[in-house]
Amino acid sequence: MHASTLFRSAVSCLAAAALVIAQVVSPAAAQSLSRAEYETCQAQDEEGFRTAIEALTLKGLRAGLASFDYKPLVAEQWRRNNLDDVIDRQVDQAIAQVRDESSWFQLWSTLASRERAQELATMAAERVYQSDAIKKGLEQIAAGVGREVGKRIELAVADTAGPATQCMKHFLGRRYGTTVASIVGADAGKEYIDPGKGGAQIGPGQVLADGSGAITGTVVLVVRRQLSRMAARIGQRVVGSILSRLVSVVAGGIGIVLIAKDIWDFRHGVLPIISDEMKSRDTKEKVRQEIATTIADHINESLPEIASQTAQRVVDIWLEFRSAHAKVVDLAGRNEQFREFLNTIRPADLPRLDEVVAIVLPGEGEAGVLKRLGDGTLNTAVTKLPAAALDIARETNNLEVALKWTAVAGDNLPKVLEYEIHRRTGPDAMTKSGLQRLLALNDRLAITRLASLQPSARDALFELEPAATVRLARSLDEAQLGSLSRYLSALDKASAQRVLSVIANAPERMSELANPRVREAIIASRDQAAALAMMLQAESWTNPGAVTSHVRLVMDGRVSAILLWEKHAALLVAAGLLLLVVLLLLKRLLFGARPRVIVQQAGGGYRR
Repeated sequence: MHASTLFRSAVSCLAAAALVIAQVVSPAAAQSLSRAEYETCQAQDEEGFRTAIEALTLKGLRAGLASFDYKPLVAEQWRRNNLDDVIDRQVDQAIAQVRDESSWFQLWSTLASRERAQELATMAAERVYQSDAIKKGLEQIAAGVGREVGKRIELAVADTAGPATQCMKHFLGRRYGTTVASIVGADAGKEYIDPGKGGAQIGPGQVLADGSGAITGTVVLVVRRQLSRMAARIGQRVVGSILSRLVSVVAGGIGIVLIAKDIWDFRHGVLPIISDEMKSRDTKEKVRQEIATTIADHINESLPEIASQTAQRVVDIWLEFRSAHAKVVDLAGRNEQFREFLNTIRPADLPRLDEVVAIVLPGEGEAGVLKRLGDGTLNTAVTKLPAAALDIARETNNLEVALKWTAVAGDNLPKVLEYEIHRRTGPDAMTKSGLQRLLALNDRLAITRLASLQPSARDALFELEPAATVRLARSLDEAQLGSLSRYLSALDKASAQRVLSVIANAPERMSELANPRVREAIIASRDQAAALAMMLQAESWTNPGAVTSHVRLVMDGRVSAILLWEKHAALLVAAGLLLLVVLLLLKRLLFGARPRVIVQQAGGGYRR
């Protein structure tokens, strides 16, 4: 594994350990906040809270980098990129170019002219340190040092997690309770210690966190942006620093230096002096010093931006949490009793509390939530209600229905959901024993059809053998079952048993009784047994005695006249027509044919 990868893993582990200690050993973490910082964390709004987090982060960053020594890192990168040789080669090239471009007189004149010597030194230095090879080397050094400094900054930011989360707890705790403060603090803490998140993760707070939005991710982005501007500025500063040193040498120390030079070098003027000085250990050390200073300045300039973006991300985490749990947070902020309840639930139960509150509020209002808080049903719904019951509450948008179904069904609640019994009837229309007998049929069609019946009708059907009950439920459609249910609940016991017996043996007979006019007429009859017997009797138009008995039942007022029409409509129509014909014949016999009238017309004619 690459050394940088190992170092980065070690940094992450150290950061995680620091955050865990800050979270677990709360008294020690609390002591990291001064009295002034504690009071700042009690800000009245998010902007004041953001300012407090920014100040804490900036303080931690500066403390983390206060003793950081950039020089060893620069020296290491210098060695890795072999910049000594790069500089020497570029100096040789630059000196050769200047020498070729200058005349003998111009070169000799630099020995006597300070201005000409300075001009030659400036030309050589600019060509060396503005060359592509030196720029590339400086960029590589800046990038290598920047990566290591970035890791140190990440660690420094992670070190601020303890104070930052404590500040967040102070800000949120007294407003919304310790549970909210702890959850949001944990969500923020994850972003401090996990810069390499690859996929979205949802914690108890339901705050979405990914690598691009993490706090340490923000640190990396800021440092990279600074590195992209750093190399160019390093080159400018190095040129300026080297020029000041070279000018000083060629302007003030030529005489002494020339004593040690070979007389043959006089033909090149001060160029040999410039070359030796630019290759000297002291000059290269000066270059390394300028690189370290430039990087340090850039990093220090970036700290306020890192602190600001870190603070904004922490505030955003809180705002995202508040948006995701708006109803609960609002209630906790306004009602102390609800806030105390919120402090007692587990963070993992917060999403359930959100949903329960969202279900209760539309139908029962805030008063309903507080009422359920008082009678314990809110706690039951949040901490004890099975998932199937919450599904029922979600579907019916009624928590009370879910609680009642839980009481009736018990362990059978998933089956209630599976067979959609809750869509057919309410929990008040179902008893524990009735539900068990219904589920024991183990037939989806029969269960769903029977579920919509009245309890008394279901109980009557359960008197049959289970196989007969299933056969009956599968044979009759829902309308017919509803009609049968009305019979069983409205007829006297003997009549109801007779209907059930007939229909169980011959389900097709239900079509004769399903007509609502027939059903209501039977139920309304004074003698329900006689009315039912009349309708269940086989077709009897060839049996005058049966028809006569039915007419007599109607004439005696024991059976509704509607049933006579429904039972013998064709016969009654035929009898009516026959009666009309008989009446017409009697009229003709009694009164004879109508006489013809003859009227005499003028002129002697006649008209009938």
